Amino acid sequence: MSMNVVESGKIIGAEVLGVDLAGPLEMSTFAELERHFYDRSVLCIRDQDLSPEALVNFAGRFGEVDRHFLSHYTHPEHANVLIISNIQENGRDIGYADAGRVWHSDGSYLQRPVGVSMLYAIEVPEENGQVLGRTQFASAWAAYDGLSDALKARIDGLEAVHQVAGRRKAIGTGQQRDRVIHEQQPEAIHPLVRTHPYTGRKYLFVTKGECQRVNGMDVDEGLSLIESLADEIPRPEYRYVHNWRVGDLLMWDNRAVQHLASFDYQWPKHRRLMHRVTVSEPLP
Repeated sequence: MSMNVVESGKIIGAEVLGVDLAGPLEMSTFAELERHFYDRSVLCIRDQDLSPEALVNFAGRFGEVDRHFLSHYTHPEHANVLIISNIQENGRDIGYADAGRVWHSDGSYLQRPVGVSMLYAIEVPEENGQVLGRTQFASAWAAYDGLSDALKARIDGLEAVHQVAGRRKAIGTGQQRDRVIHEQQPEAIHPLVRTHPYTGRKYLFVTKGECQRVNGMDVDEGLSLIESLADEIPRPEYRYVHNWRVGDLLMWDNRAVQHLASFDYQWPKHRRLMHRVTVSEPLP
């Protein structure tokens, strides 16, 4: 079966059929997939049956696969796989249940932010035939393109300080143990506007909560600028909304988009189980 790519009809997003990621992937097939990926920013590769090892192997074709600092939620046999789940066993979460409550870019708080993120659906919550737990994506490059020339000139060269604990404080959720670990993570400094290494597009790299200040600016003035820029990204015209199916491998260009999870499901009535892997940006 040949690869079939169906665009979402939105500014980002596409569905891919006819590809089996569990087996060997020819270079030509991977090159075509990669081209669509950077063109559409978000790809859903349907009908996959992926072991943790196969997931890591596929992710590794895009670069160096990360290990998440919340190591108590990683797969017991594959440390590069983060378990995303609301399922509890013996009164404890088996995975990270609180991920993605605000618009964000994975790992913006890292010195080498995440370049590619992947989420593989094993169990998807439903109620009365309705899929729950949708994930929304918004284009950071479209948001930059939509800014006025004057605002683009104003923010050119400015840098923000990112700290993951800021996001946790902003939303006030999560396990106490996780909050302590978040607070131990170091800060990172990144430009408000970055240039994508593959597409050449400029994109906004700001998030509320996580961006603590803008270097060289008054704190309140900097936070006001961060908030106004962050609000530009999730405009309805820049969004794609993903409705999950079991077997989906959803991958997104973490530089080009931000995402937001939905929490319209609840344990023990609903079960959600996914495996996540991320790939670091290449070294400069």
